[in-house]
Amino acid sequence: MGGSKIAIKLHTGEPHGPNIIPRPWVKELMDKRLQGQSIVETNTYYEGERYTTEQHRNTLEVNGWNFAPVDIMDEEGRTKLPVPKGKWFDAMSVGTHLLTYDSLLALTHFKGHVQGGFGGSNKNIGIGCADGRIGKKMIHTTPNQTDMWDIVKEELMERITESTLATITHFGHHVAYLNVLRNMSVSCDCEGTAAEPVVTPD
Repeated sequence: MGGSKIAIKLHTGEPHGPNIIPRPWVKELMDKRLQGQSIVETNTYYEGERYTTEQHRNTLEVNGWNFAPVDIMDEEGRTKLPVPKGKWFDAMSVGTHLLTYDSLLALTHFKGHVQGGFGGSNKNIGIGCADGRIGKKMIHTTPNQTDMWDIVKEELMERITESTLATITHFGHHVAYLNVLRNMSVSCDCEGTAAEPVVTPD
């Protein structure tokens, strides 16, 4: 992946989130191997401290992600990527900035999710590259449903996977994966300080 513009997709966390990849580890990796590249994120579907780009940037500052550029990929809108032979989707809505990168590094904190199981890179990419207003809604909510979290378990996992497929198909062979098995909570990092206590060995 040398010489390309690399999107480093990792979860930067809710304010003071305890279970994200340690920032010094990411900084060392970027200083040694990925100088000049960007961490990428998208805004959240739920209202909170990463719902708008302004809120998201404030949270990035609180959490210490100030040693490298962080690209909020849906800051300037969204676009669609095809989902080949999808069961649920023909295309997935992602942040427009995703198209400006040549390759993708999924730097994933491997952990759980109350409805999505242990998703690893699949959840990091599938949820993390879908834009905050449309893509994540497509994954989580049945059209015209008032409960924004009505899609659960197997169907949710399938929808996340199809979202991942859209991004992976876009980048082709220009994707690499690093999974960090540390502080593996059964809860998602999006739960922040409310996450269940970690009981799994690193």
